[in-house]
Amino acid sequence: MPIKQTFFAGREKCYSCYRPKSSCMCNEVNPIDTNTKFIILMHPKEFKKTKNGTGHFTHLSLNNSELFIGVDFTNHKRINEIIDTYDSYVLYPSKKSINLSTQNPNFKNKIAIFIIDSTWSCSTKLLKDSKNLQALDYISFDTTKLSQFKIKEQPEIHCLSTIESTLSVIELLNKYKIENVKTNSIENFLNPFVKMVEYQLSCINNTNKQVLRYKTNSYI
Repeated sequence: MPIKQTFFAGREKCYSCYRPKSSCMCNEVNPIDTNTKFIILMHPKEFKKTKNGTGHFTHLSLNNSELFIGVDFTNHKRINEIIDTYDSYVLYPSKKSINLSTQNPNFKNKIAIFIIDSTWSCSTKLLKDSKNLQALDYISFDTTKLSQFKIKEQPEIHCLSTIESTLSVIELLNKYKIENVKTNSIENFLNPFVKMVEYQLSCINNTNKQVLRYKTNSYI
């Protein structure tokens, strides 16, 4: 996968994941093909989180996906084209949502799933502002998995990152034969995310060691 890079504020930056080259994980991405079209709707605040955002990784890992940044998509031409072309759903918890963990959705036509990459509060605003998304059915899933996002505190114990949530959806669609993603692709899907977390943890550990060394030397 070619990686476009540029110099930004004195640091070489990747235009695929928008991270500095020193922490770019694009080489860990293993794109997969899916029957389902995935649309990542990234809130502008999330776009700025280049250190730990997973929306870009999700997009890069799915060949049949598109990513858009914004808050109100009501009059967004491309998104409305997708809604008109596909049976479209929003991944979002709701009492009226189709729970993929307990219910076979029996999708008959080409489907598109909108995944919101944002905090819960910003996600609520994005859905409130985007009238075209409000008209869509919701899907959800139950999970007992714990997020591997060790560098970020989740609002609830079973909350998952964008890329982890997407993987859960793909696994469930596989279960119902809606998708046929191979096991090795499933196993490697989180690689860029896992490596990113490992990198961030190593940076934190190195910083802590430097602080401890400084404090120790200060008392000598």
